[in-house]
Amino acid sequence: MKKELLEFCWEQVDERTARLKKQSHELQESLGSETKSSAGDKHETGRAMVQLEQEKLGQQLQELDATRSILNKINIEKPSDKIRLGSLVKTSMADYFIAISAGAFKKDDSVVYCISANAPIARLLLGKGKAECFVFNGKEHSVLEVF
Repeated sequence: MKKELLEFCWEQVDERTARLKKQSHELQESLGSETKSSAGDKHETGRAMVQLEQEKLGQQLQELDATRSILNKINIEKPSDKIRLGSLVKTSMADYFIAISAGAFKKDDSVVYCISANAPIARLLLGKGKAECFVFNGKEHSVLEVF
């Protein structure tokens, strides 16, 4: 199951990267067409807006590179009794895969939430082991299993 979860996270990152690269390509084409225009101030404003969008996309691509490096650090083969990066955790509230924020992974009748180690719930879980309790949103929950 952990292998499938890790693959799911990689797929999310790859899809987002492809989307951002496509947007970047479209912006590049847009910038090219803005260059051919000669509408004065409107032309300069259009170019500036396209360049700002390109900068935003560049920043998002850098964030995805950081996300990739987190995924590269995950060793799903190394067993651990304590919750850490790469752990699959079953709690009395829900099931979590501590990796990156990638949404819900659904298989058969089960749902596992792929969350970042920086997520509030992950911060509460990290370092805990089976049968330990934690309080989230004012309610007490317990760790049922750590894989």
